Amino acid sequence: MDIRTFTGGGFGENAYLVVCEDSTVAVAIDPGGAAADLARAVVEDELSLQAILLTHAHLDHIEGVNDVRAVAPEVPIWLHRDDYGMYEALPRQAAMFGLSAEAQPTPTHELEHGQRYEFGTCVFNVRFTPGHAPGHVIFVAEDESVAISGDVVFMGSIGRTDLPGGDLATLMRSIRDQVLTLPDETVLLSGHGPPTTVGHERVGNPFLVPHYGGELV
Repeated sequence: MDIRTFTGGGFGENAYLVVCEDSTVAVAIDPGGAAADLARAVVEDELSLQAILLTHAHLDHIEGVNDVRAVAPEVPIWLHRDDYGMYEALPRQAAMFGLSAEAQPTPTHELEHGQRYEFGTCVFNVRFTPGHAPGHVIFVAEDESVAISGDVVFMGSIGRTDLPGGDLATLMRSIRDQVLTLPDETVLLSGHGPPTTVGHERVGNPFLVPHYGGELV
């Protein structure tokens, strides 16, 4: 996989354009504030965009869906059903931060835990990871030892749980069951900040290591 990162917007959100190597088949993941740049890359590189995949429906991860649809009008939009309500409430989400945002195109397909999403010869396994958002998922490419992890875990931190639908105990269970069960060498590409690995967060994340007051081993 060729995974390209596009970071922008007031929240510094990371959007990803994943191209299945040796082909032009690609997917866009979490198009946020830099989605226009991602869409431009799709056009300039003459990529065949197969889908927009969303880890969850918070404002900063979906505000650029329109930008991607502008260059790929019929591309499917995949989201877990438990985040549909949040997706539809995008203008209200923005108002919570003193911002404004237009409604985005309606999701067309539902993501489910255990699903295999195939594009070209590449595969993402979908893992359900609620807690930061009710319908949060991560996309794991086991053959590539990489996971696009949204806002579940960051380098040295975890996703916030003070927004509507957030729950700390649920998030910690998701991290324990769906992230820390991945091999230590798995690279985590999160929704904000730099890449990290499962192994690094297992031993050094202060929210996850009891030595630092965290809850997990």
